[in-house]
Amino acid sequence: MKYALSALAGATALAISLIGGPAMAEDDGIIVYNAQHESLAKEWAEGFTKETGIKVTLRNGGDSDFSNQIVAEGAASPADVFLTENSPAMALVEAAGLFAPVDADTLAQVPQDYQPSTGKWVGVAARSTVFVYNKTKLSGDKLPKSLLDLADPSWKGRWAASPSGADFQAIVSALLQLKGEAATADWLKAMKTNFTAYKGNSTVMKAVNAGEIEGGVIYHYYYFGDQAKTGENSKNVDLHYFKNQDPGAFVSVSGGGVLASSKHQKEAQAFLKWVTGKGGQDVLKNGTSFEYAVGKDAQSNPKLVPLADLQAPKVDAATLNSKKVTDLMTAAGLL
Repeated sequence: MKYALSALAGATALAISLIGGPAMAEDDGIIVYNAQHESLAKEWAEGFTKETGIKVTLRNGGDSDFSNQIVAEGAASPADVFLTENSPAMALVEAAGLFAPVDADTLAQVPQDYQPSTGKWVGVAARSTVFVYNKTKLSGDKLPKSLLDLADPSWKGRWAASPSGADFQAIVSALLQLKGEAATADWLKAMKTNFTAYKGNSTVMKAVNAGEIEGGVIYHYYYFGDQAKTGENSKNVDLHYFKNQDPGAFVSVSGGGVLASSKHQKEAQAFLKWVTGKGGQDVLKNGTSFEYAVGKDAQSNPKLVPLADLQAPKVDAATLNSKKVTDLMTAAGLL
């Protein structure tokens, strides 16, 4: 089902007030504003509490909503830790000066490729951009060589995306950093002409699987998650990895940061250390999120293409600009 899209840049005051609900920090635990998958964050929280005895209260919401909420709350935020799916939300909070530096021993657990240059937050997981395509409609030799190829008139009406979501906007953030504002604006303008809009990456994959559209730009784990269940929404599709440092090979880093205003700094830092250490990264390897583990020497789910084989472009997650992206996408008529 296709949905009309509306501009999402900037949350309303009402929306911000409702994301996590009222929350008071507890002396015996920490509050986590969680924009990661609820089931994954729950496993992390339960594993950490079991090992340390420190209580974790999760408040679940979305990347952009929570980042805007934290900025609005400022030093009065009850949150101790912020977890996201994508980097731009972390960069927004960092730009507002609201993160405490991550402990050095925690940063040491994660390779430089999966953390910002500033050390104000750290990667906790990752996801790869992919082109999901219908195997009955597209053969391997007809696939786009680059994400940029989708701007070509030959792709008009043949591909889909979910531009209103934080996932796709993170991909555009990488394109902006790698190719610059003019090239990104031109690509988005061509995208508006060529693509079909759906709401949600899973909806994009379902449409591709059903043959409504030949292909779509999503993250990898939607396919693996469906395959691990019934496979009914992915039986006719396959994944194309752009590789070659292409913008379409972008690996989005899911972040974790400790709020500078937290009154439980020691416990909050311990939580980040646990998530990026063996306990938290093993949850990614053995669980059902199918996101990539990013800790040093950590193993991802064996069904996934190894991170090293993705040939992702080098992107500094600290500089991904969510506001500029939404401005450009709005100007192109995508939001």
